[in-house]
Amino acid sequence: MRHTTLTSVLTAATVALLAAACGTSAGTGSGGASGSGAATRAKPAAMTPLASLGSGEGAVNILAWAGYAENGSTDRSVDWVTPFEKATGCKANVQVANTSDEMFEKMGTGTFDVVSASGDSSLRMVYAGKVAPVNTALLSNYADVPAFEKGRTWNSVDGVAYGMPHGWGAQLMAYRTDKVNPAPDSWSVVWDPSSPYKGKITSYDSPVDGIGAAAVYLMATKPELGIKNPYALDQKQLDAAIALLTAQKPAVGAYWASYTDAQKALESGSTVVGSTWQIIVNLAKADKAPVASVLPKEGATGWADTWMLDAKSPHPNCGYQWMNWATKPDVQAQIAEWFGEAPANPKACALTTDKSHCDTYHANDEAFFKKLWFWTTPQSDCVDGRTDTKCTAYADWSKAWSSLRS
Repeated sequence: MRHTTLTSVLTAATVALLAAACGTSAGTGSGGASGSGAATRAKPAAMTPLASLGSGEGAVNILAWAGYAENGSTDRSVDWVTPFEKATGCKANVQVANTSDEMFEKMGTGTFDVVSASGDSSLRMVYAGKVAPVNTALLSNYADVPAFEKGRTWNSVDGVAYGMPHGWGAQLMAYRTDKVNPAPDSWSVVWDPSSPYKGKITSYDSPVDGIGAAAVYLMATKPELGIKNPYALDQKQLDAAIALLTAQKPAVGAYWASYTDAQKALESGSTVVGSTWQIIVNLAKADKAPVASVLPKEGATGWADTWMLDAKSPHPNCGYQWMNWATKPDVQAQIAEWFGEAPANPKACALTTDKSHCDTYHANDEAFFKKLWFWTTPQSDCVDGRTDTKCTAYADWSKAWSSLRS
């Protein structure tokens, strides 16, 4: 998709896109295998996934981030919903969500069929019984998804898949090349209270990412804390992360939720270094701003979104058909460029308008993927598999973040 089209959606979609996507992955930076731990760990409600795909029910109710289900209303040339309706007979009723909390509240009621869940809400939905396990044999593009994106803590529990991977991205560090010198390779420039960029540091406004980012830095700089997964923090570890954030707060010039705000701040120079998404940097560069990005040596947080099926879906067959449609190579190519992300289906890479898109977003780069700690909903049962202690849960993180930001 061309930059002019991308810019138009960014102007139109002023939502806090993506309060989105999650967890951990195997081996390195992405953490442990999903569902690990002793038998005493909490279990999701027992549900039986759809056994076979039947005729569509004539409709599908979609709860999604802006840019994931475009029907031409934002831009006439951007429409993969209408072809879906014609091909399947399932009328798509799309509602855009502004936050992961909104998604959590609206799912599990039977109002919606599918949701583009992010990692700061997906486990909450699973353990609350709001979403159902999926039959991956009915997901026509599941086999195309790289193995390193499957079975992760944000889309699976105890080896059971709870959705279809959709797309992902890194929480990088952006910096003004004319202001930040030398070019940074570490998050230390944003965490040091005496940073020379004090007052012009920017940070993403989210408890899961904000606290998770602090924990990623502490993992590298204070190994004595014993943090093995930034989303599995006991009380002492959470206290250390909050202490780091509290010390940083006077140096933060802006906490951003809307990426359009982050882009404008970088372009104006009101912020010169801090957390970013690749799309923000791409658009700022297109506007001729002297901006670059880097994945710091300590690693970073990241987001990975998953199409999940409502446990009380009124149209499960159309729901599966939407999940299959939205992950077709040609549709994935459109979404990845429109939204600004790595597609989950690598076959999309040959179909993007910008032939370097997947290289820019590291879509097929497993080593890059494993340097990221994808957003995962913190649970009292530690998501790193520890059973000798209780971890702090999302409610603890949310309360701590609200207190920090007040």
